Amino acid sequence: MSENRETWSPRGPIFPGMDMDFEACRRAFATRDARFDGRIFCGVKTTGIYCRPVCPARTPKAENVVFYPSAAAAQEAGFRPCLRCRPEASPDLGAWRGTSNTVSRALALIEGGALDGGDVDGLAGRLGVGERQLRRLFRQHLGASPVAVAQTRRVLLAKQLIQETRLPMGEVALAAGFGSIRRFNETFQQLFDRPPGALRRSRQAEAPAAGGVTVRLPYKPPYDWGAMIAFLEARAIPGVERVEPRRYARTLAVGGARGVVIVTPRKDNALSAEIHFSRLEALPAIIARIRRVFDLTADPALIGDHLSQDPALAPLVAARPGLRAPGAWDGFELAVRAILGQQVTVAAARNLAGKLTEAYGETIDEPAAQALGLTRIFPTSDRLVGQDIAALGMPGARGRALEALARTVLEDPAIFTPRADLPSAIAALSALPGVGEWTAQYIALRELREPDAFPGADIGLLRALEAEGARPSPAQLLQRAERWRPWRAYAAQHLWAADAAKPQTRKKTDDRRAA
Repeated sequence: MSENRETWSPRGPIFPGMDMDFEACRRAFATRDARFDGRIFCGVKTTGIYCRPVCPARTPKAENVVFYPSAAAAQEAGFRPCLRCRPEASPDLGAWRGTSNTVSRALALIEGGALDGGDVDGLAGRLGVGERQLRRLFRQHLGASPVAVAQTRRVLLAKQLIQETRLPMGEVALAAGFGSIRRFNETFQQLFDRPPGALRRSRQAEAPAAGGVTVRLPYKPPYDWGAMIAFLEARAIPGVERVEPRRYARTLAVGGARGVVIVTPRKDNALSAEIHFSRLEALPAIIARIRRVFDLTADPALIGDHLSQDPALAPLVAARPGLRAPGAWDGFELAVRAILGQQVTVAAARNLAGKLTEAYGETIDEPAAQALGLTRIFPTSDRLVGQDIAALGMPGARGRALEALARTVLEDPAIFTPRADLPSAIAALSALPGVGEWTAQYIALRELREPDAFPGADIGLLRALEAEGARPSPAQLLQRAERWRPWRAYAAQHLWAADAAKPQTRKKTDDRRAA
């Protein structure tokens, strides 16, 4: 095991990057305080195991423990995951602690597979920092290297699939991203001192979905499922998405694989994701997209406490304490939908997206999709190049902008990935055909998952802060929004929700919130 276990004592400094001292961490574990689940992990020197604050096991003595800011840090130090509290079932809050935007963006890229076929130098380059700087930031804020974070995610996903599904071990290894069955077996033997199959025999797996895989995706409560599903329903593309009060389903293309995902709420602070894809190696990327769209890494208490300092937002946060910022399934799709929605209503934009998909989208023959009435995949950029898109019923300039956008994305598929900071992301997005400031901010909010993105000129945001018939100007709104940093994206979501709740008769003349 690593010598890191002996580096910190109860009287010594806490692990670098943690915002709690030793006694605060110890009390969180002694009281099994769920507020800290996902924020801290405890390594027990006498057993070689690391746990979550909610672990039901007896609290170890203070001299036998060391605390870590991430599961990757504990695992890199030589500790193995607890089989009782299951760290893989912990809410992943690493990207939302607000300690480092660079680390947050890097974590999003790693979750999307940036290190599966690339290296740390390439990851750093995408973020506009040096490799040494990125490693230093990871050590400072997460206590582990980028590679260790990626490896820990892979191991914990494999462990989750072993214990929650009935996939054969070879398919688990493939789905979790292991290069070979041998490496998969060696990793589990070394980490858990037992073969992977022994972990399955120790826990009853859920009944599998017919022809698919079902996984549990935890979140930090509360979670406003009703608001999330209402947002998605208003924008659901016919033939691609189907939204019901307790179920969301859509077709999806990931790295050449085609399939359907079905998401439903559970009662144990988690969502259930039923995934029907023939290529299991796409599973990590699919899970990452589901977590992004449903905003499962947010810490609503942290965000809500900050926004509630504004008297205008405080009642909105109190009314919807679990409100999330919905993400996007695909950057190109979101950009197309945003351009389609410029100067038209949400419903009109949805209908145009439906026509576009019917004309240029690929058909799908997955039985699970057909059973839900889903027939198409949203068109990829290559399917729009050279098409007369305006013939579908939109201004010619907009159709040409969409075709030019498709050409640009075809040449640079990585255009919709996180940048070094929000301003550089907005600058890059604003250079795309048909994309202005509002659209760039909207894409940054939903696709890049920038928590401070804010489309300040949005009519819905301006209307939500209207008082006694006086509506603020975009400049006035941006000035007021300065106090909402670094969570302006969530402030926007609260304002949109408040605006949507107003009587429709007041909004018929200027409803232009697109996509």
